[in-house]
Amino acid sequence: MLGDHSSLPTDRALLSQPPKTGLSCKMVLQAVGKVLRKSKAKPNGKKPATEEKKMYLEPEYTKSRITDVGFKELVVLPREIDLNEWLASNTTTFFHHVNLQYSTISEFCTGEACQTMAVCNTQYYWYDERGKKVKCTAPQYVDFVMSSVQKLVTDEDVFPTKYGREFPSSFESLVKKICKYLFHVLAHIYWSHFKETLALELHGHLNTLYVHFILFAREFNLLDPKETAVMDDLTEVLCSAGGRGGGGGDGASGGGTGAQNHVKER
Repeated sequence: MLGDHSSLPTDRALLSQPPKTGLSCKMVLQAVGKVLRKSKAKPNGKKPATEEKKMYLEPEYTKSRITDVGFKELVVLPREIDLNEWLASNTTTFFHHVNLQYSTISEFCTGEACQTMAVCNTQYYWYDERGKKVKCTAPQYVDFVMSSVQKLVTDEDVFPTKYGREFPSSFESLVKKICKYLFHVLAHIYWSHFKETLALELHGHLNTLYVHFILFAREFNLLDPKETAVMDDLTEVLCSAGGRGGGGGDGASGGGTGAQNHVKER
């Protein structure tokens, strides 16, 4: 304890004792050399972290879906629907479903367990309204994301729902920004909370949502390939064959759209 000097006499007694002479000069040099070699090979002498096994890539889990519908056909713009209306409707739906999916594991995504918003070796940062980078925990980032997206999708000037209202000229760029945020959240769920999702038997829902979202984003070029590269291995497995499930579903019904608020950016 700082300020407690009662042990000083004992410490002095220990220090005043003559050093033990059991170590030879050769042994000391060998020990020092070993430490230096460790430091040179690995910074701070620490072993590099072993890459975690990606459980979500296991075939028994990637086959799980709640439907075997072909999403590649489902995401195509219907002839009679306006492009912006189609983007608005689907983006709003994805927002609610991603938010709902995250809410199922939110109690496990804490500031202590997820100190950064990370996926593989990528860390995401939020940028405030002034463009200042904010380092935050994963739950804080998701809260920023969901709150800001909720604000956008309920803004009549951005996502108009009344007849005669026009979409803003920046609408497509805003949709792309929302999709980027939602991808970050989905990727974090897979990377950090797939075990919990599996325990809740919701991996079929997560896989189905991911496939639908990715194929929709591809159809309308809403996500930069560089942005999604961090999950390319999963995308390749899940989105092959037009997004159809490679096996049976969970026997569960589709998730609802009721959601709590949460959000974030890189």
